[in-house]
Amino acid sequence: MSTYIIRKVLSLIPMMLVISFLIYLGIELMPGDAVDFLIPPDALSTMSPEALDAMRDALGLNDPFLIRYLKWLVGLLHGDFGYSIQSGVPVATLMKNHLPATIELTVTALIFSSIFGILFGVISALKKGSILDQVLSVIGMIGVAIPQFLLGLICINTFALHLDILPVGGRMASADQNFFERLPYLIMPSLVLGFSLTAGVMRYARGSMLDSMGKDYMKTARAKGIPEWRVNLLHGLRAAITPVVVLIGFRLPMLIGGAVVIEEVFQWPGIGGLFVDAVRAQNTPLVMMIGFFSVLLVLISSIIVDILTALLDPRIKLS
Repeated sequence: MSTYIIRKVLSLIPMMLVISFLIYLGIELMPGDAVDFLIPPDALSTMSPEALDAMRDALGLNDPFLIRYLKWLVGLLHGDFGYSIQSGVPVATLMKNHLPATIELTVTALIFSSIFGILFGVISALKKGSILDQVLSVIGMIGVAIPQFLLGLICINTFALHLDILPVGGRMASADQNFFERLPYLIMPSLVLGFSLTAGVMRYARGSMLDSMGKDYMKTARAKGIPEWRVNLLHGLRAAITPVVVLIGFRLPMLIGGAVVIEEVFQWPGIGGLFVDAVRAQNTPLVMMIGFFSVLLVLISSIIVDILTALLDPRIKLS
């Protein structure tokens, strides 16, 4: 397994090079540049071409595209993430201030969706054809169909404005507060973010559990007199959970992408809102670093999913 992990980690290098180049190219193809955003429209019309060119030269925007990309890449290799064109604050500082909030939100949503998705999927399979199964199936279809921003607005209107049991949004980030003190602010954003993933996991877990319940080894276990709950837990659930883990890994990019929307709706101070503002302003250093870390997280997660799949199912060999 160690050989597999090393080989996979090394394969990340060319993939990250290609992806980072494509992100940089995407910013380059956008109309205008950072100077157009930094200067108000009324002031922009009064500035001479020489003054505008001097600003672009100071920001390095007059260099050829490939030279700018290589400069960014060399800086990255030396641990220099650059400075935000909008604020002048080091990108590393912005990432340090905002990334923990996004990680807290996405990890909480992932844990919530994985636990409840598998739990409800297994219950639905065991109660196939019952009213409970039908109710859970309807909830699953709603979770897949409803847009996250709409669900977020409904939850804010219901639980914050009308019932007043949860805060509208934001995140208490005081150094004196621990995770549990911030929990009320985290409940709605994480539940909304993880709801669609929960629905997908639930439907997939139900199908996998139903498939495993009809296997010969399940019938053999029952014939040996093993209690039904042990048959379902030790044999059925273990076989059913393997493809669900793979599904969760594939859905992780959607979870990270959804965090951008949820952070905007709930005013959660993560990198999602920061990324949106940076793209609008063509703030290349900040866009590149957020995109780089997001893609790296997804690729690393895919490796972890492969390892977990092999551990859950000994028949799967890592090669």
